[in-house]
Amino acid sequence: MRRLYRKKALSLVKELDAFPKVPESYVETTASGGTVSLIAFTAMALLAFFEFFVYRDTWMKYEYEVDKDFSSKLRINIDITVAMKCQHVGADILDLAETMITSNGIQYEPVVFELTPEQKLWHRTLLLIQNRLREEHSLQEVLYKSVLKGAPTALPPREVATSEPLGACRIHGHVYVNKVAGNFHITVGKPIHHPRGHAHIAAFVSHDTYNFSHRIDHFSFGEEIPGIINPLDGTEKVTTNIPTKLHTSKVSADTHQFSVTERERVINHAAGSHGVSGIFMKYDTSSLMVTVSEQHMPLWQFLVRLCGIIGGIFSTTGMIHGFVGFCFDIVCCRFKLGTYKPKEVGLPDAYVRPHADPLLTDNHVQQE
Repeated sequence: MRRLYRKKALSLVKELDAFPKVPESYVETTASGGTVSLIAFTAMALLAFFEFFVYRDTWMKYEYEVDKDFSSKLRINIDITVAMKCQHVGADILDLAETMITSNGIQYEPVVFELTPEQKLWHRTLLLIQNRLREEHSLQEVLYKSVLKGAPTALPPREVATSEPLGACRIHGHVYVNKVAGNFHITVGKPIHHPRGHAHIAAFVSHDTYNFSHRIDHFSFGEEIPGIINPLDGTEKVTTNIPTKLHTSKVSADTHQFSVTERERVINHAAGSHGVSGIFMKYDTSSLMVTVSEQHMPLWQFLVRLCGIIGGIFSTTGMIHGFVGFCFDIVCCRFKLGTYKPKEVGLPDAYVRPHADPLLTDNHVQQE
């Protein structure tokens, strides 16, 4: 009984076979079919090769939502070089709530304002990228992907020591502020704190030393991520924020996007232009949050696309080959060409040769 059931099951499975086997003696191969097959296999290999690179590539997905986290602090990363000595300048932050943010995380380093040839090359490259970013906003996605490579965005240090006087001051570091509008400024004199606000001790600094020519090597909000170029990076002035969560395959960080508008004014009390000399960066926050995540094609989708390429090319080339053969047969049949050309019927030798011997001899006739 078991053998009978097995035979029935096996016969049932054979009946469901969707790939019938044709004996090789019934199959006829042609030169045209071989040529089409070679072209089809080549196209399959090329498209499968390019499809693999599509599978390896990634794209960035943008999702927008409301930022509900107002209790956390906002980090500001600063790297600015001012063409004044460090003892003459001071930096601090005052937010909208008149809260004085201590600048404990900011360091003052005496440096040379002029850049070395290597640093100038880096600075020109950075400005070129900034100009292209203003024209092609889609390049920002390329920058997000470059995070995986860890491309450096900081000014390269000087390789050799210089004998020039250290007449400039590099103000760099990071501070944490509240998520409200504020004002980061660099002005003359060191800041002092008192209950009614803040002040800068500028009385002992001569006006002849005022020189707020500056270069912003880096200015960003949130976590500092190598490879991301911010709008103010590389900005240089000489005297004459939307929160973003970035998720890639190797990096997951909270950073912030921001746009910039700038204005400059000459302080001249004699001409009626009053104010305080310095560099002022007024910032404001937005309740909009953007989540940028790196997307990758799943394996099952890659396999489906690969099967579609192979099956589609195989079926398409087969139909084209059959259609061309059908048209060729019609043309040959119409004009009697090729296999359709009529064949000449040959006659027996007795009818072809006029001097052939007769079938009956004279002796045979006389005997009758």
